[in-house]
Amino acid sequence: MKSLLPLLAVVSLGVAALPAHANDDAWVVRFGAHAVDPKSNNGTLAGMKAKVSGDLKPTASLEYLITPNWGAELLVAAPFRHNVRLNGTQVAVAHQLPPVLGVNYHFMTDRTVSPFVGLGVNYTRFFNIDGKGPLQGTRVSIDSSWGVAAHAGVDVKISPRWMITADVRWMDIGSDVHVNGTRVGHTTINPLAYGVSFGYRF
Repeated sequence: MKSLLPLLAVVSLGVAALPAHANDDAWVVRFGAHAVDPKSNNGTLAGMKAKVSGDLKPTASLEYLITPNWGAELLVAAPFRHNVRLNGTQVAVAHQLPPVLGVNYHFMTDRTVSPFVGLGVNYTRFFNIDGKGPLQGTRVSIDSSWGVAAHAGVDVKISPRWMITADVRWMDIGSDVHVNGTRVGHTTINPLAYGVSFGYRF
C-alpha cells in the first residue's frame, strides 16, 4: 500500500485542484452489471499453475461532475465469486469486493455520444474463502490488494437526463495466498471488468 500513497495523493489533489463550476446536473448515478475477467495466467501457488475464474455481478457508481469534462467517480459492486484452480483442480472458492475511486475525463460532452477515459485506485478485499478438494478443511486466506485502475467507455444520451454507459476497466490486483497461515505463493489476477449500465443525471 505504501507504494500507492503517492498515487492516492495525486488523485486527491487532482480532484481538489479542478475548477468548480455552476452546473445544475452535477451528479450522475449509474446502475448496471459488470463481468470481471481475470487474465489467463494467475501465477503459481505451491508450485502449481493457478487459474481464477470470472464472474458477473450488479454494479453501481456515483460520479460528481466537477466541470463538464472532469468527474470524480466511486464504483461499487455486489461481491464477486471466483473459483480457484491449481493444475486444473478446484481448491478454493473466494469472494471479493473491488471498489474503485478515480477521475474521468469526458470528451464531446455536448454530443449524444460522449467517450471518456479515467484513472484511479482500486482496493480489493477477499473474504469468505472456502477450501475445496485437496484443501477441504484447511484455512485459506488471500491478502487484500491495492492497485492502479484504468477506465474507458462511452456515454450515450437517450434523453436530457438518462444515458446508457458501456465501459471497461483494467485493475491491478495481486495478492499473497496463505493456507493454514503459511504463504504458498502469489496470485496475479489483473482483470478486465466490462459492462453496461443505465445512468441518470441530477
